[in-house]
Amino acid sequence: MFFAPLNLATKYNYLDEKFQAAYKWLAETDLDNTPVGSYPVCEGVTANVQEYTTFPASEGSFETHDKFFDIQYVISGKEQFGYCKREGLVLKEEQPENDLKFYQEPALSGTVLLLPGDLIVVAPEDAHKPRCCADGPEFVRKVVVKVKV
Repeated sequence: MFFAPLNLATKYNYLDEKFQAAYKWLAETDLDNTPVGSYPVCEGVTANVQEYTTFPASEGSFETHDKFFDIQYVISGKEQFGYCKREGLVLKEEQPENDLKFYQEPALSGTVLLLPGDLIVVAPEDAHKPRCCADGPEFVRKVVVKVKV
């Protein structure tokens, strides 16, 4: 799946070498048996295997990153993944050391249901709200691949 406004589709090359390396790592790694942790993929690309229990969307916040794309890939479980454009959001917290900004809830946003085997690519211009439950709290195992801009 690829989801982006047209101006971002032409701004970034979602098939450049770093993205190809990330997709290859996801396809060739035994993700069911890879321990939680951080794994270097290549220069500028790191895969982070995570496990957590989803929570109601009202308990989360939209977030963005300035220096990295996220490729979020679900290994097991499911989650509602919130999405909206970053432009116009009201900043509520910033963690520059983690390349992370959190925002007040926007008036309008959407979600994508991510199931095992699904991925979504999030650009720096995209705000996203991960880890939200679909039909109740659920254990999720996921990889978030950070691709340096």
